[in-house]
Amino acid sequence: MCRLLGVVSTAPISVSEAVGGHVLKDFVALTKVHGDGWGMAHVDETGGAPRVEVSAGSALDDPAFAAAVESRPLTAGMVHLRWATNGLAVQPQNSHPFVADGVAMAHNGSIKPTGPLDELIEPATAAALRGTTDSERYFGVIRQHRRTAPDLAEAVRRAVAQLRALYPEACLNALVLGEGQLIAVHAHARSQLPAEDIEEITAADLPTEHLEDYFALRWARPSDSAVVIGSTGFGDLDWQALPPESVTAISMADLSMNSVPVMAD
Repeated sequence: MCRLLGVVSTAPISVSEAVGGHVLKDFVALTKVHGDGWGMAHVDETGGAPRVEVSAGSALDDPAFAAAVESRPLTAGMVHLRWATNGLAVQPQNSHPFVADGVAMAHNGSIKPTGPLDELIEPATAAALRGTTDSERYFGVIRQHRRTAPDLAEAVRRAVAQLRALYPEACLNALVLGEGQLIAVHAHARSQLPAEDIEEITAADLPTEHLEDYFALRWARPSDSAVVIGSTGFGDLDWQALPPESVTAISMADLSMNSVPVMAD
């Protein structure tokens, strides 16, 4: 399980400037539980493919993390705080975002059992995997659909629809960055936190949103020039709900947002 924060801006801006220092502080405080690695993908003012930096350490008090979110100007980016699924190694290869083919992706959720997911992965995709997570395999399914989909957002939708049919209760929430867009997958169906995770969140004294609606994704417009996507549990922005079981593409050119249901007619 993880926390996600995405930013799209019409002018270069740091993550901290986009959301506000106090909101970023709230986000980093979630490392009380989500401290099994961090990562950031960003596109700068020159455009092009996203660049990715990851670590297996906690974001708290990490100078590299502070530099990434406070000083690096970007026109689009995503930040991921990892809470490793039981049994998966805490190592850089398993830290999100993953990047390939000019696209980056970060996932919040768990896809179990992995057998049906593994059967979807083609040999060439499997050979390119660096880590052991279900999340990287999910990204592999997206990349496979990109070969035939007319655009990245449709490739994401097709991948999520394929996985939803196999995993009706899985949380497939994700951020995907590339091809001039930040794409938010808000698809957590009937996902619920395991009892042991609830106990850990309660012991860490994290915001009640973590227990009431842990898997929700929402969006906000903190200024005329920026759109923010975020998980629950941090920040006092004017958050708005994303449609359930949807894929929303945000244009880096003009901040326009287009949402489509996962299961298209």
